[in-house]
Amino acid sequence: MAPDAVHSIERLRRARFAVAAVFCVHGAVTGSFATRIPWIQEHAGVSAGQLGLALAFPALGASLAMPLAGAVSHRFGARTALRGLLALWTLSLTLPSLAPNVWGLCAVLFVYGATAGMSDVAMNALGVETENRLGKSIMSSLHGMWSAGALIGSAAGTVAAHLGGDARLHHLIAALVLTALGLLFCQGVLDVHSTPDAEAPPRFSLPPKSALIIGAVGFCAVFAEGASLDWSAVYLRDELGSSAGLAAASTTAFALTMTLARLAGDRVVDRFGAVRTVRVGGAVATLGGVLVVLAPHAAVAMAGFGLIGLGVAVVVPLAFAAAGRSGPNPSQAIAGVATITYTSGLIAPSAIGGIADVTSLVFSFGLVTLLALGLVVGAGVLRPGDRKATSTPTPDGAPAKTSGPVGG
Repeated sequence: MAPDAVHSIERLRRARFAVAAVFCVHGAVTGSFATRIPWIQEHAGVSAGQLGLALAFPALGASLAMPLAGAVSHRFGARTALRGLLALWTLSLTLPSLAPNVWGLCAVLFVYGATAGMSDVAMNALGVETENRLGKSIMSSLHGMWSAGALIGSAAGTVAAHLGGDARLHHLIAALVLTALGLLFCQGVLDVHSTPDAEAPPRFSLPPKSALIIGAVGFCAVFAEGASLDWSAVYLRDELGSSAGLAAASTTAFALTMTLARLAGDRVVDRFGAVRTVRVGGAVATLGGVLVVLAPHAAVAMAGFGLIGLGVAVVVPLAFAAAGRSGPNPSQAIAGVATITYTSGLIAPSAIGGIADVTSLVFSFGLVTLLALGLVVGAGVLRPGDRKATSTPTPDGAPAKTSGPVGG
């Protein structure tokens, strides 16, 4: 192999590790915030109902801001855009703990969600581009790194909470550290620019049709994930009479299952393909839902929740990858899929609770089981197609120009 080609491959490998580290930083912000929500609630003096209202604002901010990410990347280039958007996201971690009341909390969580959504789209678009140039699946492990970052952030937050630390100081230190790490890691990602004749994407637009179809599959997976993550402990406690410790352990086990499955998912996808992987995953998640609904005791329900996590783990990464190859504007398609999945994550917990109030939690997870079955039916829309649709490295180490974005 020519030296220039070897250099190009090494550069792509470094870019892969760099974007993986960016995903980890992004997840660490979420984990750091989540563990201090009780402190933030007490400091802002808000009730449980007011807190529930405020926690809807991150998803609202993300959904409205995500379409902007494509325009920012088009104007400044993917690396510069990611560097700026990720820094805004990490620094926004300082805002929630400063909120004086419920309305201030809603406002800062809107900003927090908006920066989260834009940086999410930018890093996923770069992840798809890196995957395309490498010619093998990496999106599952990237999302696994996000989950790992969330676990790291939550672990640090748990220690800070246990020590009785002020969340304002904790989040300031975490924000500064994560911002520095984010800026460092962004130096290694691909520097992708639009071709000179490429039309700038609109600042706001409806998701393309392809994104709606792909997003529907992602919706099913995220709904099952959100329902299981937020309600598994309650299900074990209320429906099966489990202790508080065992119920809490089920949530931790579910999150850990998701993380491990995503980290290992790329090898499975490369061997069996995206469609077959999602179909089998949907079948596994459906079996898990059946076990939850029919569980006579806690061990069976915990196994069921584990199977749900295992079955849906790689769906969202594959949905982003499919969106990035579904048309001439990857960022716009990824933003559309991200908006749909964020919406699913927003409505899942409240929908499960609302249905349970009218019927029961068992009936609610019957609905989750049906949505998991939808993954088996809809998996075909995640067919990856030809990865050469964007950019591929050439022997001289420069990316080949095509109709998609090109890098330097």
